[in-house]
Amino acid sequence: MKKTSFVLFIAFLLILSAALSYASPSRNVSSKRHPNIAAAQKLVRQAFEKIKIAQDKNEFDMDGHAQKAKELLDQANNELKQAAEAANDHHGKR
Repeated sequence: MKKTSFVLFIAFLLILSAALSYASPSRNVSSKRHPNIAAAQKLVRQAFEKIKIAQDKNEFDMDGHAQKAKELLDQANNELKQAAEAANDHHGKR
């Protein structure tokens, strides 16, 4: 029973990992409030999508670098969101 549960847990983690690596970063900064940060988020999503297409077409062996680039783009997207939130906080304190 423990072995079956462990195998199911590992399978779940693999599926979750694959799903997360395939989902492009979300757009979550208001373009009205922060047009430049929102534009940067759009470019991050476009870059992510181009990498995903390259992976899907298996253009060449990328040795995990494409996946790492997608992870860094997701991190950049999150940093952009935090930058917008920091600007909102700073603006509210004036």
